[in-house]
Amino acid sequence: MNHAARVEEEIFVTASAESVYRAVSDVRRMGEWSPECVGAWSRSKRFEPGTRFIGWNHKRLWFWFTSCTVVRAEYPSDFAFTVHTFGMPVALWGYRFEDRNSGCLVTEYWEDRRTGRSAPLARLLGLVFTGTPAKRRAEANRKGMRATLDRLKAVAERA
Repeated sequence: MNHAARVEEEIFVTASAESVYRAVSDVRRMGEWSPECVGAWSRSKRFEPGTRFIGWNHKRLWFWFTSCTVVRAEYPSDFAFTVHTFGMPVALWGYRFEDRNSGCLVTEYWEDRRTGRSAPLARLLGLVFTGTPAKRRAEANRKGMRATLDRLKAVAERA
């Protein structure tokens, strides 16, 4: 398969790494800035390694859910979670936060986890729900990340 396995985008936010980390690590707020995720549900109010949550997504006419697990919650520098659908690995999504002079640098990263025997079916489901073929996934995610980071910046700087 000839597609990028990892994508990163970054933005400077005039807010502390701590405050932006707190916003992002409350995954129930993800719908405020993501162009695809409309929300998340979890029984937990604390999102630490091992915490599971359901991500609700929307694109065009399609709605779907993903099963997610927090894998890193290193306050205030790194927050990441894995995404599965129907038990198949899909991706790792994460955010790094670096304090800078008058704010912080936020880096959103994505890693394709659709590998192994389930990869063809996971890629097919991705195409059906998002309309994006695997060879364009990195490009589509980069565009979504820029939108996410722009919205996150606007929310964080208003707070």
